[in-house]
Amino acid sequence: MKHKLIDLFSGCGGMTLGFVHPDYCGRFESVFALDNDQAAVNSYIANFGSHAVCDDIENWASGGLVGQVPEADIVIGGPPCQGFSLLNKKRKGDHRRALWEPYMDIVAMSGARVFVIENVQGLLKADEKKEIVKRAEKLGFKTTSALLNAADYGAPQTRKRAFIVGWKMSAFDVVSFPPKPTHSSDPERTGLPRWRTVADMISDLPAPEEFEIRNVPAPLNLHFRRNPTSKSLKRYKAVPPGGNRFDLQRNAPEITPPCWIRKTSGGTDLFGRLWWDRPSVTIRTEFFKPEKGRYLHPEQHRPITHREAARLMGFPDHFIFTGTKIEVARQIGNAVPPDLAAAVARTIADVLDMRTRKAA
Repeated sequence: MKHKLIDLFSGCGGMTLGFVHPDYCGRFESVFALDNDQAAVNSYIANFGSHAVCDDIENWASGGLVGQVPEADIVIGGPPCQGFSLLNKKRKGDHRRALWEPYMDIVAMSGARVFVIENVQGLLKADEKKEIVKRAEKLGFKTTSALLNAADYGAPQTRKRAFIVGWKMSAFDVVSFPPKPTHSSDPERTGLPRWRTVADMISDLPAPEEFEIRNVPAPLNLHFRRNPTSKSLKRYKAVPPGGNRFDLQRNAPEITPPCWIRKTSGGTDLFGRLWWDRPSVTIRTEFFKPEKGRYLHPEQHRPITHREAARLMGFPDHFIFTGTKIEVARQIGNAVPPDLAAAVARTIADVLDMRTRKAA
């Protein structure tokens, strides 16, 4: 018997995929999902079924909708991370910091025995983490937390994410968390397989030809290129393998943005090329803009495509994305890498399975 799962703030379902698909964990079944992005919900429905709803979580956590929240064994999800993100310079007073509250309301309504909150690493040092733990204890949950690097669990991306896991004290003695890594940056020392790299994931793809999403089978349906200006193309060509905006400044100062020339320090990923032999950097929602990060192809003079970004997040080619180019990019960048989700899922499934056998 599979354990019933609710995914809140589900996006397109990257976290659900890691829990329910047989290629990942496969020991859970999704019974309800909720997100306020209609394009993301459409993608979720296309992959997991029609039990996903587009609405604000406050509506579902209100008293009038109690009967519409199904029973579940586990609730997973990541309240929007911008309120905790270091990229958000106005974090204080951001209402998104409080969305964990209706999340916990639904945990209580569903009768779940376990919950998993995923977020940016800033959550672990935020005051709200203490509030989450306090609310969980009132509901009868014990909690633990950890910062996990997706690359350590088979995702081809060095994405660090915070997890808070809670389990009903009346149901379990302890949940073993965090999961043991499955991959390593130092395989000779650890005996684990090496981190998966950019080359592992995208080196087989041909150079993109089209400018729009095409109605063709994967992987080429998301493998389209942009139409850069001549200046942009010159900028791409000025960045060598592994290079970044500082190489652009050295090699072509005449076409380097003046603000970059004035700023002589700072991030080294801006306008950078990915490395073939390393995992990707964190894929964000605007990966198609190289001025936002290290999103240039390792060799070709262009940003990575949507298909390449999806693979670098760990999505298989058969996963269906719906919406415009901007909407699909947002779904990819906001997702939880399925490989990382699967590692968490297997740890929790082991405990749920054991408890289910004892009860039988």
